[in-house]
Amino acid sequence: MTTGFFWDERTFWHGGGNYAFTLPVGDLVQPLAAGGLPESPETKRRLKNLMDVTGITADLAVQTAPMALEADLARIHPQDYLSQFKALSDAGGGELGARTPFAKGGYEIAALSAGLAKAAVAKVLEGTLTNAYALSRPPGHHCLPDFPNGFCLFANIAIALEAARATRPGLKVAVLDWDVHHGNGTEAIYYDRDDTLTISLHQDGNYPLDTGDIADRGRGGGAGYNINLPMHAGSGHTAYLHAMDNVVIPAITAFKPDLIVVACGFDASVIDPLSTMLATADTFRQMTTRIKTLAEKLCDGKLVLVHEGGYSEVYVPFCGHATLEALSGSKITAPDPFEAGFARRQPAPPMDAFLRSEIDRMAEELGL
Repeated sequence: MTTGFFWDERTFWHGGGNYAFTLPVGDLVQPLAAGGLPESPETKRRLKNLMDVTGITADLAVQTAPMALEADLARIHPQDYLSQFKALSDAGGGELGARTPFAKGGYEIAALSAGLAKAAVAKVLEGTLTNAYALSRPPGHHCLPDFPNGFCLFANIAIALEAARATRPGLKVAVLDWDVHHGNGTEAIYYDRDDTLTISLHQDGNYPLDTGDIADRGRGGGAGYNINLPMHAGSGHTAYLHAMDNVVIPAITAFKPDLIVVACGFDASVIDPLSTMLATADTFRQMTTRIKTLAEKLCDGKLVLVHEGGYSEVYVPFCGHATLEALSGSKITAPDPFEAGFARRQPAPPMDAFLRSEIDRMAEELGL
């Protein structure tokens, strides 16, 4: 088994300038570090550094990839959006949508981020790699075809999938999004289609505020092929695994995909500043183990994880390392230094039972 790891130092150079995430700087609001953008390069850079220090990098097929071509981007994004983005990028940067600032050269960096996902999908499908992880930055799951959103400038996963479908028409793909925020961009792109099953596990009422309802199941030919699981704030390790066992695995098994892709955000972790969930590094390890086992059963192990959110510079590296351990089968570990403390923060048994019962209720509503 060979696990690919796609990354490029240039993606760490994406920046948004002086920008405050929620409130204007002034009065009693101090500017934050790195211009106030929570989506900083440090979470990704520190993950790669941890991989190098433990030595797990040597167990992976580490590589970069070229930028996604304009033809790849244009399968998802209209030409006027691409032209406007490129012109503003060349002129020094700016912002086109909601919370998506970029500096000079931001267009090329975003195209490179999409290119990493594209290459990961292509090499897994052709059998060069068993599975793969793309450390894409900027992320992509909030990006609509004509409106960048929530740090996302191109729809990385959709771009990768449609590039694959250009030579593999009829490819069936299940996209599982366990980022703590609703994958509204991916949902919107595939909402009318039956060749892509989209599943989003997300914190209810987080971001975006107006999407991610359990009743949103798809439209037209895509009816029934979109699944949202809005989980209660405070959901922890056992609730996430319960969701995997009782919603994700049954739904993907029934769909019978040729490929599984995970929108892999680590922002459901215990100490993430943009959520109030209680997942740990071991949660991500075990979710990865489950989805890898499912891929081996359904589609010859064809599995690609594409990096999305995660905003704790301290903890994302350990969540990512645990994920890569499970994905690759490497025996090299990075023991979670916070494990004992985070175990004490998990929901008390009565609350945990309630959270799992809510997942069961939603699974029944979804017909699973």
